[in-house]
Amino acid sequence: MLLATTAPTAPARKGAYAVLPPTPETFNLSETDLAWRWGMNPKTLQRWRMEGRGPSYLKLGKRVNYPLNAVIAFEMCVQHVSTSQRAVTGGSGV
Repeated sequence: MLLATTAPTAPARKGAYAVLPPTPETFNLSETDLAWRWGMNPKTLQRWRMEGRGPSYLKLGKRVNYPLNAVIAFEMCVQHVSTSQRAVTGGSGV
């Protein structure tokens, strides 16, 4: 007769990283995702990175990711009320 037992779990390895679900603070957009969000060509984002424009980004190897918090902060900074006046957000004028 076989008894139902739980399978042994693998011991935690030293130096192993736990994979956590993304939170708003840690969620990243790929270059393609951000280009789609803003309705632009990914090449524009590549040019902006070379010129030092746009939101801050993470580069790990060849992969470029944009933290969602940085994207939202950038969007807030470039908001306009009219064609001649920027929107005032967060209590500080930009």
